Amino acid sequence: MRVISKQPKKQRKARYKSSFHQRQKLMSAPLSSELKAKYHLRNIPVRNGDTVMVMRGDHTGVEGVVEQVNLKGGTVIVEGVSVAKSDGTEVPRPVHPSKIMITKLILKDEIREITLSRGGGE
Repeated sequence: MRVISKQPKKQRKARYKSSFHQRQKLMSAPLSSELKAKYHLRNIPVRNGDTVMVMRGDHTGVEGVVEQVNLKGGTVIVEGVSVAKSDGTEVPRPVHPSKIMITKLILKDEIREITLSRGGGE
């Protein structure tokens, strides 16, 4: 049996050193109440094309499509969430997946459909 540490230092180290297939699970975002009722799941990993709403920070309430998922940095780029640089150009603002809520799912992927069916929903 493997001993799991409670030390924050070791928890952070485990996140930094995790492989990309493990990081995908860490990129989970909560589902909206309608999707929770439909699929009987609380959260699911974010994918490109999902429609999400920002729940915390300066861009609270902004709804947009996920343009990019950065597994290495653990962030998501959402359309419409950007900051202005000093020269006036707009730059996308990375958002942590725990600070967004998925409002519409992309169901093109067979693996995602299997994942959603595990919850016992439709």
